[in-house]
This record gives sequence, structure tokens and C-alpha cells, in this order.
Amino acid sequence: MAVPLIQQIRVGAYILKQKLAGRARYPLVLMLEPLFRCNLACPGCGKIAHPDDILNKRLSVEDCVAAAEECGAPIVSIPGGEPLIHKEMPQIVKALIARKKFVYLCTNGLLLEKKLDDYDPSPYLTFSVHLDGLGRDHDRAVGQDGVFERTVSAIRAALNRGHRVTVNCTLFNDAEPRKAADFFDFVMALGVESITVSAGYAYEKASAQEHFLSRTQTKALFRELFRIQKQEKKRWRFNQSLFYLDFLAGNRRYQCTPWGNPTYNVFGWQQPCYLIDEGHAPTFRALMEETDWAAYGVGRYEKCSDCMVHSGFEPTAVNDMVSHPLQALKLLIKGIRTEGPMAEDFDLSGARAVREESGSGEKTAENPPQTAERKRA
Repeated sequence: MAVPLIQQIRVGAYILKQKLAGRARYPLVLMLEPLFRCNLACPGCGKIAHPDDILNKRLSVEDCVAAAEECGAPIVSIPGGEPLIHKEMPQIVKALIARKKFVYLCTNGLLLEKKLDDYDPSPYLTFSVHLDGLGRDHDRAVGQDGVFERTVSAIRAALNRGHRVTVNCTLFNDAEPRKAADFFDFVMALGVESITVSAGYAYEKASAQEHFLSRTQTKALFRELFRIQKQEKKRWRFNQSLFYLDFLAGNRRYQCTPWGNPTYNVFGWQQPCYLIDEGHAPTFRALMEETDWAAYGVGRYEKCSDCMVHSGFEPTAVNDMVSHPLQALKLLIKGIRTEGPMAEDFDLSGARAVREESGSGEKTAENPPQTAERKRA
């Protein structure tokens, strides 16, 4: 089982509670970014593009706890930057676990072995370690030689200490299905709990823009991956819903649920989502009530046109599974379809355009939606 039963029960009970209360919008995962500073400079990442005065900012333990309590999501994912750089990260994690939050501490692994003594194994704590391929493929993705070996060593050390460990993997347009399948085999052989996989989405501030996947490329890639899985009877475990994986293979048409994984960082509550940065709300309530959600999504806004990332679409898939348990059971038994026509996608022709703002070089939307607070990072 990819996710421990206690986590499935608590998250399921949380979703049921929201539905019984009649709430149309509620968060599943808080994306908590306590800093943007990192010890790598991955070409596909836009977080490190901020100036030094921003990269030097940190959220305090109190800031992080307050955001988690204000949001109320049962799961807290802590990306960055590199969270293990944060000197108070052990205290942040301990405080969140004390509140029965399931914490996914994301890391590139370079500091993990050194920091393991700071964390006790717990069913509420998972190290989500970034790996994008085997050996030189991963090193090329992160822009530094030798990272793969150090990261794998850290994963083994964490597993030997009894920690929950998952691997998070982003696939770009140069991904080869066979090589990706071999990578998944390797990761499973390491003994990690599961894999979180996603299609590369174009951060605007990323230094390399040529390697991100279109929706058509994403669907073709994942169909071939799941075809290999079926034909060779691979036992890959994913830290994602079956419906989301089915969506990646082009068998379902989903609109994203941007409020499902709200982001809190050194600027506040990011609008509208983890990947698109067009302002920040001062409170979680303001984020939920004052963001013009209808202005975003596939077919609504050019920035969203190629996105199939789990932070937006996994909440949609989870809610769909809860509403259609028999469909979920059928998919579990038969597996993901890899042949035949794909689900009809959204018409992108009417999407709100992005224009270049004169004088600044920054891309902004034509007729941008009203938000609680506008900012330029």
C-alpha cells in the first residue's frame, strides 16, 4: 500500500466532513514554502530567481503553524528552495506533527544524511526526495554532477533509520519512456514508499524554458509508461490517486482545483496557485473568497494551457474518486487504459491572453482579475 492506512482514514474523514458541511471549496494540502533559498540551481526551477533580499527571508515556526491552522488542510507539503537549509525546520516539523498534520518534507537530499538526527521517525513525517532520473540524467536535470549518488545514499540512510520516504519526480519533454520505467524500477528497489510523478510545467522565471511538456506530449508519455507497466507487470507504487494517473494518460478531462493545494510563503497566500504567481492575499480567507477563480484554468488563461501538474489536478481527481467509488474499483481491477481515443480536451482558443508589460519585460494578463493584493516579485 503506497499510503499508510492511518493517513488514508484521516484524509478520507476530512473530505467527508467537508462534503457533509456543503463546502464547495476546501484545501487538501497546504504547500508551505518557508524559504526560496536553495543549494542547487536547477534550470527548470523559478523559485531561486528572486533577488538576495527575498532569498534571505524565512518564515518563523510561528508563521508556519499559524498558516497550517488557518488553512486546516490535513496534509502539509514543505517545498522550497531547500527546506533543510532552514535552521528552525526541525521545530516547524515537530510543531506540525503535534497538531496531527501529515508532513511531506521535500528535499533534494544533499543535506539529508547530515540532518537525520534532527528528526524522529513518525507516521506523520515523510521525506519527499527529489530525483528526476538515473545517474547523469538526474545530475543534468539539477545542473550539478554527483548529486544522484549523494541523494541515493541519503535515501538509504533515511530508510535505515525507519523514516517514511517517497521520491518526487518531474518528467520533461526529453523523457524517454523506457528510461523512465527503468528509473521507477530502481526507485522501487530502493524500498521507498512510493513515487510522486508530475509533468514538467513552465515556471515563468525558470532559466530553461525549452524542456517543458505540452498536454499532448504529457498524455503520450504517460500512456507509453503505463503500457510498459502493464506489459511487463511492473509493481510501481505512486503517491497519487488512480484517477489522476488516468488523467495523465489522457483518459479523463479535468479542470484544475487551484484552491486544493494553496501556497503560503514569505509573501503571504499566493494567488492563484503554487505555479502561477499573480499576487498574494493577506489571509487564507481572503485567498479563498477574493481570488477570481473563474479567471484561471485550462481554456481560460494561456498560462494554464499546458498544465497537468498534480498540485492543481490531484485535488480534482481525489474528489472525483470519492464521488465515484465504483469507477475507482473498476479502474483498480482493469488498470489504466493505454489504447484507443483520448478524452476530448478543453478548447484553448478562447483562453485569456498573456501580454508583455511595457517597460518591465514581465508577462501579465490582459484584463487581469482583481486580487486581494497585487505584487511584483
